[in-house]
Amino acid sequence: MLVENADLSSMLGWVSIACWIVVYSPQIWENYTLQSGEGLSVLFVVVWLLGDICNLLGAFLAKLLPTVIIIAIYYTLCDCILMTQIYYYRWKAQHRKPQEEEETPLLQQSLPPPQVSESPLLSALRYLAALVFVFATGITAWWLNRNTDNSHPPPSPSIAMKWTIQILGWSSAVLYLGSRLPQILKNFQTRCEGLAPALFLFAIAGNLTYSMSIIAKSTEREYLITNASWLAGSALTVFFDLTVLGQMWYYRSRQSTGTTLTD
Repeated sequence: MLVENADLSSMLGWVSIACWIVVYSPQIWENYTLQSGEGLSVLFVVVWLLGDICNLLGAFLAKLLPTVIIIAIYYTLCDCILMTQIYYYRWKAQHRKPQEEEETPLLQQSLPPPQVSESPLLSALRYLAALVFVFATGITAWWLNRNTDNSHPPPSPSIAMKWTIQILGWSSAVLYLGSRLPQILKNFQTRCEGLAPALFLFAIAGNLTYSMSIIAKSTEREYLITNASWLAGSALTVFFDLTVLGQMWYYRSRQSTGTTLTD
C-alpha cells in the first residue's frame, strides 16, 4: 500500500530535519581543522543568521511543536558558532604572526596550502554514504514519531497573526536567498578554499525534501499560496547552492589537473 499524502509529507519533513541537523557540522569541523573561518563570507553567515531568526520567530508565533522551535534555536546557535569561529581564528592568526606579516591577506595567513584531494569517485561515494545515512535517520525518526505522536495541531492564528507570520516567512525567504550571493562572490577570490562541500550538499537535500514535504501534503491553491514563502525560500536557494558546488568542482578540478586560473 502506498504511503498516504500526510505520511509522505511527514516523512519528507523528518528527512529534511535530519539534513538540517547535520548541515553545519562539516563546516564547523572544516574551520576547526584549518584553524580558520576565512573560507566563509561574513555577510553570508550574518544574513543566514537573520533568516534563521525570522524562521524562529515565525515558528514561535505560529505555536509550532516544541521540537520545531528547538531546532530553529539550534540553527541560530550554529550560525553563531560559525561567526565565533571566523573572528576567533582571525584574532588567533593576528596574534600568532609576526608584525610584518599582518599586511598579507587574512586568507593567506590562515589557510594552509591546498592539500591533494581524494579521487572524485571516493568523494562521491563518501558523500553518498553520508546522505543515505542521514536519510535513513530521518525516516527512522518519522516512523517512531508516526507510531507515538498523539499531539494535536496548533490553534488557528488570528488574521493579524497570519499576516505577521507571512511577513516573517517572506523575510526569511529573501534573507536565505540573499545570503548565498556574498559567498558566491567571495568564492571567486578564495577559489572555495576553506569551504566544506557537505555544507551545501546537505542544504540542498534539506531544502529539496522540505519543499517536497509541503507539496506532498496538498496541492490546493490556497494551501500553496499560504506556504509560498517557505517554498520560495527553500526551492530557489537550491539553485544558489548548486552554483556554489559548481564553483567548488570547477576550482578543485583545475587544481587536480595542475591548471592555473590564469591559463
